[in-house]
Amino acid sequence: MDLTVERQQQMIAHLTAWIRERELESLAVLFLQANKPLALLGSQALLFFQPVLGQVGLMLGWRREAGVWAEYAALLENPDSIDHILSSLEC
Repeated sequence: MDLTVERQQQMIAHLTAWIRERELESLAVLFLQANKPLALLGSQALLFFQPVLGQVGLMLGWRREAGVWAEYAALLENPDSIDHILSSLEC
């Protein structure tokens, strides 16, 4: 799935806002830095656990839109996107 640059920016903004609301910036930066080499594997795991995450996500107030997990998997499989998330969190 190819994401437009605009959609990537929207998703990164939403993700960083969610992380900041819960004050998890330090943990998110640590997790993303440590797992950057495994980004492709992590994105595939996100697709695999998509049905479970859909139900858990409803309890945590995450989005319910169809295909959003596939979009996040496409976002996280690209190491450049992870760099953008990290720079957004470190500001």
